[in-house]
Amino acid sequence: MLGTPRLHLAVTASTNDRARELAALGAPHGALVTAGLQTAGRGRQGRTWSAPAGAALLMSLVLRDAPPLLPLLAAVAVADACGPQATIKWPNDVLLDGRKVAGILAEGRPAEGWVVLGIGVNVAVAPDDLPAELRDTAATLGLGRGAVEPFLARLLAGLQEALERPVEATLEAWRARDALHGQAITWGAGAGVARGIDGEGRLVVELADGGRTALNAGEVHLGRRRPAAEQT
Repeated sequence: MLGTPRLHLAVTASTNDRARELAALGAPHGALVTAGLQTAGRGRQGRTWSAPAGAALLMSLVLRDAPPLLPLLAAVAVADACGPQATIKWPNDVLLDGRKVAGILAEGRPAEGWVVLGIGVNVAVAPDDLPAELRDTAATLGLGRGAVEPFLARLLAGLQEALERPVEATLEAWRARDALHGQAITWGAGAGVARGIDGEGRLVVELADGGRTALNAGEVHLGRRRPAAEQT
């Protein structure tokens, strides 16, 4: 059962770090770490994740023998919990009105049979509480602080269902919330138009010459790359 046992900490550096420690010590499948405040929370690409105490869902789950496409199925579960307007920016950033409301970070030791799934959701963060540099890119559900625990219960139920879902059903559910499909994107040294995900969860990109490529991982950005002469 997801969420049992549960360790709740008023303050911790990172729920993922604590859950990793517990997983290495033999914590069972479904063990949950939550916190009211993180002092060193992190997301994908080494970014930090911060929120006022008690205003966000900050959680990490220990999963044993996690299924394929875990980041994608987790994104679907989080988006479902956030509501019908939520979309997903490949691979697993959950958006509202094009701004990030939730982040997901999976870390672990597959060879030892465990993965820690970290999730942060701005459930009750007031817009004015967001750092100034994030107000144009971050979103919040705008709920009261009393909604954090009910949201957690809803999310855990959704994650349990998602973990049992066939791979193809996961892919279809993800595609239904794809925020990038048909959009011009850039990544690293490349650019193209996003054309959904393939059967392995890779982002399919149509290139300017009509060819296609599939991205396994990494960061993508909306918008076309400017010619070199225009870049500053």
